Amino acid sequence: MNTATQRLAIIIKDLRRAALTAGLALLLGCLGFYSISSQILGGIQKHLHQKLAFFRVAEPFLAHLTISLAMTVFTIMPMLSYFLWRALAKPFNFSRANVFWFVLFSCFLFYSGSAFCYFITLPFGIDFLLGFQTEQLKPVISISDFVSFVSIFVLAFGLIFELPIFMIFMAKIQILPRAVFEKNRRYAALAISVIAALLTPTPDIFNMLLMGGPLYMLYEVGIIVLRLLRIP
Repeated sequence: MNTATQRLAIIIKDLRRAALTAGLALLLGCLGFYSISSQILGGIQKHLHQKLAFFRVAEPFLAHLTISLAMTVFTIMPMLSYFLWRALAKPFNFSRANVFWFVLFSCFLFYSGSAFCYFITLPFGIDFLLGFQTEQLKPVISISDFVSFVSIFVLAFGLIFELPIFMIFMAKIQILPRAVFEKNRRYAALAISVIAALLTPTPDIFNMLLMGGPLYMLYEVGIIVLRLLRIP
């Protein structure tokens, strides 16, 4: 068994041990958040100025379940980050201090990306999409579509904003050295543009820039941090 395979086996083994704890936390979190899911949905509706309808008997229940799951993931992200970085650190003999800083900045970037999406990107995106209504064409928005739309984009933005921390990790374990990131800025910009086009809620260039712009800035921040930390 080669070194790469051994390291992968260690990571998988550690994540399997953490899976039960994470699953239990998800279950308990969903049960807890389901009891206040109506208030959470009301707050989201008020923030985005939307009235909702449902077209299937089970649709409201499933929508509240989706809210509960998304809020649980959002809440236990520090624990999930700890499990992930602890597993990734083991085969590379990272210190506890390294794991702590990886977890801390992962959470900071995740919550920053989620907040950016919720308070900036989503309101602009939804206003743009609903701007095509007319006197003859009025929107009737499904509660399940609305909840899924908001949940997916908020969590996706949070995860995507973790780009710098994974750049640092890849450089630290010498898979992608700093020079690779520095020499391939144009390809990074192209990849970020494609990701922004796929993940932003609207096809217009303005909302693509709302995601692509900060994401490319985070790419450059990752390079700067690598220089400051003197990671080759």
